[in-house]
Order: sequence, then C-alpha cells, then structure tokens
Amino acid sequence: MTTTGRRRPTPADPSPEPVPGSEVPSEAVRDLPPDLGPDAIGVFDGLSFMFSDAAGDVPPGSIGGLIHEDTRFLSRWQLTLNGARPLVLGSSSVDAFSAAFFLANPDLPELPANRIGIRRQRFVGEGMYERIRLQCFTDEPVPIELRLAVGVDFADLFEIKEKVRDRSARIVREHAADGSPLSFTYRNGEFAVGTEVRALPAPSRIEGDDLVWDLVLTPGEGWEGELHVPLRYADQRIRPSRRQFGEVFEVDGGTDSASRWRASRPDVHADSDLICDVYHKSVADLISMRIEKEVRGQRIVMIAAGLPWFLTIFGRDSLITGYQAMLGGPELARGALLVLAAHQATELDEFSDQEPGKMLHEYRSGELTRLGIKPHNPYYGAADTTQLWLIVLSEYWRWTGDEALLRNVRDNAYAALRWIDGYGDRDGDGYVEYATRSREGLGNQCWRDSWNGVQFADGTIPVLPIATCEIQGYTYDAKLRMAELADGPYRDPALARRLRDEAAALADRFNRDFWIDDRGGYYALGLDGDKRRIDSMTSNMGHLLWSGIVPAERAAAVARQLMSDELFSGWGVRTMSTDDRGYNPIGYHLGTVWPHDNSLIAYGLARYGFRAEANRIIEAMLEATRYSDNRLPEAFSGYDRSFGRIPVPYPTACNPQAWASAAPLLFLRTMFGLEARDGQFVLDPDIPERFGRIQLTGVQGFDQRWEIEANARQSHLRLSNR
Repeated sequence: MTTTGRRRPTPADPSPEPVPGSEVPSEAVRDLPPDLGPDAIGVFDGLSFMFSDAAGDVPPGSIGGLIHEDTRFLSRWQLTLNGARPLVLGSSSVDAFSAAFFLANPDLPELPANRIGIRRQRFVGEGMYERIRLQCFTDEPVPIELRLAVGVDFADLFEIKEKVRDRSARIVREHAADGSPLSFTYRNGEFAVGTEVRALPAPSRIEGDDLVWDLVLTPGEGWEGELHVPLRYADQRIRPSRRQFGEVFEVDGGTDSASRWRASRPDVHADSDLICDVYHKSVADLISMRIEKEVRGQRIVMIAAGLPWFLTIFGRDSLITGYQAMLGGPELARGALLVLAAHQATELDEFSDQEPGKMLHEYRSGELTRLGIKPHNPYYGAADTTQLWLIVLSEYWRWTGDEALLRNVRDNAYAALRWIDGYGDRDGDGYVEYATRSREGLGNQCWRDSWNGVQFADGTIPVLPIATCEIQGYTYDAKLRMAELADGPYRDPALARRLRDEAAALADRFNRDFWIDDRGGYYALGLDGDKRRIDSMTSNMGHLLWSGIVPAERAAAVARQLMSDELFSGWGVRTMSTDDRGYNPIGYHLGTVWPHDNSLIAYGLARYGFRAEANRIIEAMLEATRYSDNRLPEAFSGYDRSFGRIPVPYPTACNPQAWASAAPLLFLRTMFGLEARDGQFVLDPDIPERFGRIQLTGVQGFDQRWEIEANARQSHLRLSNR
C-alpha cells in the first residue's frame, strides 16, 4: 500500500489558481469581502439561501447574497428611498425561510424622518420572492424615488469568503422593453446559470441594473410591489415558492413535503418549557435544512450540513445527524445511507482522495467543482465517514427492522469493510490512518478537520499519516455492529466471527498504544506518521465512550478528565484542555465547545453508567440555548462559564448547523436511556429534577408509533394513537 511522505497538514491556499486550460477568468480578483454585521439576517430552505444585512440589503462586495447550489445568483440587492438608505426600525427572521424588515426614511430635504414606513417581506425556497410596502404619513403629497439596485457575480461558494473572480465580461444582461424583467446569464463550458428579477408593478425605468419606481404618495396612501427571482441552474428553471408567514402553504393541491414531514415528527409535552422550546426549534431547523433527492428511483430526504456555507451533503455530518435524530424518525438516517451508498467510491483518484469502498466527505456543484478545479464532485477526504455509515446502517436496522434496505446496500456494506482493512489501514498496523493525496485535499480528515485541529500538547503539528483515537473507536463499533448484521439479516456467520475477533484485537491494541498514564491517565488524540502519541488532551475521548472501546476499568478516569475544569467549561466539554499549549477558546477545534461533540460525549458517559455527568452536560447545553433563540449553534467559544455568565458565541459558527440542531434529540434519548434492541424499545430513564415529566408521542419504531413518558427514573412505553 502506498503511503504519503512525512509531511504536516498546512493551511489551505486562500486563492488557488485555476488549473491550466480552465476557462475561469483570473483577472480583477477582489480583496477579502466584509461581513454584514452582527444583525445580519439569513433565510433558507433546502439548497437556497439569502443572506442580508439588517435592512434586507446586500451591499456589493460583501459575503451576502442569494445562493443556490453553491453559486451566488444575487450579489447586490439594495433598496434606497430618494437616494438614501432607510433607517432600520427592526428586523428578524420569522421562520427559517422568511424574514421581515421594518424600515423608515431618514431625514431628507423636504421629507422629515419617519414619514414613510417601509416593510419588506422575504421568502426563500428554490429562488426568492419579496414584497415591499410603503405607507405615507405626511401632511401633503410627496414624490418618492424608490430604487432597487441589483447585481450578480455568479461567484462560486468557495470564492465568496476568499477572493471572487470578476466574471462581468461574460455575464449577459438583458432588460425587457417594458422594464421587467431583468435577466442575467453566464456560461463557462458546461456550467450555465441565470438569474431573473421580475417586478410587479413594472418599474418606471431601468438605470443600469437598477429598478426605479417614480411615485407620488398622498397622506395615508400605501404602495406595494412584488419581486420574483427565479433561477436557472444547469438548464433547469427554478421558480420561487410563494408563501405566507408561518402558514402551511399548498403545492399542487396538497400540503408541501416540508409540512408533511413536520407533521410526522413526534410531539413533545413536558413540564419544562425549555425542553419544549428547544425541541420545537431543533425540529424546525432540521426541516428547513432538508434536501430531497431521487436515488435509485426513490425519493429520499436528507439534511444539508449547515447555514450559510454548508447547504450541501456532508457525509460525516449527515450520518451523525441521522444517528442523533433517530428519536425524531429514521428518515434522515435512511436518506444519508442511500445517498452515500449511491456515491460510494469505486476507483482510485488522487485528486478527489477517492478509494474503492470509501464514503464521500463533501459534495459541491458550483463552477469550480463542475470544471474540475475543486475536487468536490464529490470529495472523499474523510477517514471516518465509511465507519460511520456502517454504524448508522446498524442503528437504522435496530430501530426499523428494514431488511429490504439492508439487502439493497449489502454490497456497499461489504465494500466499506474492505476499505477499512485495505486503503483505510495505509501501513498495515491495524489502525485507520489518513493523509491526502490531492493537491486540493484536506490535511486533517477526522472531524477536527481544520489544518491545526490535530496537534501535540506543546502545539507542534504532527506528521502524516495520522490515526486519531475516535476513528479507531468508530472502527471498533462498526465491526461489532456489522458482526450483528452478519449473524442476523446477512446470514454470514463466518464474517460475524471474523469481525468480532478483529474488534477484540483492535481494542487490545488500541488500549495499549493510545493510553497515556501521565496527567491522571487519558487517551492520546492519535498516533502520527512516526507512531508517536499525539499527547494533547481533547474531547475526542468522549467519542471512545460512545463507541464502547474503553474498558470498564478506565471509564472513570476518562469521565473525570472530561468533566475536569480543564475540559468542561460550564457550558460543555471543550475540544482541547486549557493545559495544552495550543488551547484557544476561539480556536475552531482548539478549545471551542461543540454541541454535536457533547451529545456523543453525554451518550457515551451514560452508556458507562455516568448518568450524573451526562446530565450535567445536557443541562448546561440546553440552558445555553436560552441565549441563542432556543438553538444550539455549531460551536460556542470555550471561555469558562464564570468568564461572562453567558456562552460567548464563536464568531463564525454556522447557525443553524445540522448536527448541532439534532443534538437536543440525542440529549432527550440519553435522558430517556432509550435503546432499540431485538425489535423492541428498552427504557432506563434518568431525568434531571428540573425537567420534571417529559412525554414524546408518535415516536417511530418497528413500523409502529409509540408514546414514551419519563419522570426521574420512572417510565412508561405504550403504542400511540398517532
């Protein structure tokens, strides 16, 4: 097996040059764009997302805009009244896909401030729809020039946060004679996209790419205009949905698929408003991040990774989200399993880090990917997605007994096992390691995938290839679970025996090679390319409890470390100990607190009987949502709880993010002590006193609906009427 030379992960080049012969223009590269301020508003649905400032505007050169399928279809969207930017009275999202902006005119010549009220309503879904309403509160008629400046750059998502290449010479603009619509199209080889802006009533005139309405408003008079922004991507015309705030809307005579999916989720009733509020927010966010795809003739649902930069398929994120959300229904796990199986690697390709049997890491569809400049169509740079796929396959089967799906993906499961033992174990030492072969590949291919996310306690960066500890835990769990499937629906007892023997040998070897006696005893983050223990102390130890690879006699030491002042911030377990040199409370993987990480840690602690410790994490995490609209973001800063009394936001966290949104569902399952075993649910609750009684109605399992109720250590399980 070929291995990569002894090198270290390095920061990615922020502005990679196009490959020779590519048609991406290289002239006029802009500087790093500014953000939209702390009050920026994002609305999103499926693969469409609109990011604006608090006035509803997207200034040119910012990171905002209307994005669909990794391409920015609007890069400017600015409203002015008599040449001035309106004052912001208030603005917020109404639900995931809609927002409202309440504005007024500033002090202008012959028009005092606050005499014209402005309301903008915005809906996103396969494009965008916006309604603008003016209301006049003057004593006399007043002339108004209402102007909407429109701009497009068709930037690739990878460019928006870095440097955007100027495509203006290739963007074709067409303006209809009657002033509506505006049309913008761009083509580069096989990559073709387009944006239209349709206005009713039609503007009085068009100046450049600005729509201008010349109005005269009388006292008490109102004016209303509507804007539709359909898109064209890869010769498909995408029309925006017309919606009403907070209401179920109709599509083709029946409720839309999002509403149907929402209605099928379990209902929650609890003594604690906190439990209800967080659950409802999590379900709403997961619904809004849904992606519907057709795979092998089946319409399936899966979840995009997060807003704003990850509205696409991520293997690791989608699988862990499916696992976390099993309490809310098995569809997300099923969707992730089928989509990843359909894209399982079948050949070797260094540019995309593809190896036979490997499951994908990330799928993109923007221009740079479509033209082969970026390797994300799809990209396979993850050393844990394949094992996680097997783990979720097993968990899905335990909850559903769906042997038909297992039969359909049997070849995928066996190919995944071959990848683990072959390409995954790069040097034959019994551990799964990673090292990119791609010039555009990730240096770190575990969940800590920032370039410096894996480092020694003294801050130095290890050499590749690297075998991180949690990946070995996932491998151990995947083999045991596949042994269960081999004994059961796969009817392959020889494979079951072999996998159990391999799992036992891996556990023995792992507990010998990764355990460090110093600092009270803990597991190394990993082994580097020279087989040195990467001795930083991290939250990854908690994943080992989740996987079950930790022997009982060491579990207490791991639990003690996880809940120590050095790792536990008071809001959750930090990604790195404060005693390590690389610790940084605002370092992406170097001391932040991640809800998805903590959900797996809490589950692992409960698995080993540390229920009080698990509940301490759960209570802290749920309490933290009170400071972020009942939502858990991608990560918090790792400052101690005493530092500011509130969880300090991580500055660029995705919000929402799929596996953070699903974390409360796994927290609920952990408190319920809910497991699916041999075709039935088993409950072992430990509900903190502050939460009182919690009831879930309509939980899906084994082709039936169930009602689950728990209070302290008492529980009830019965069939549901839903």
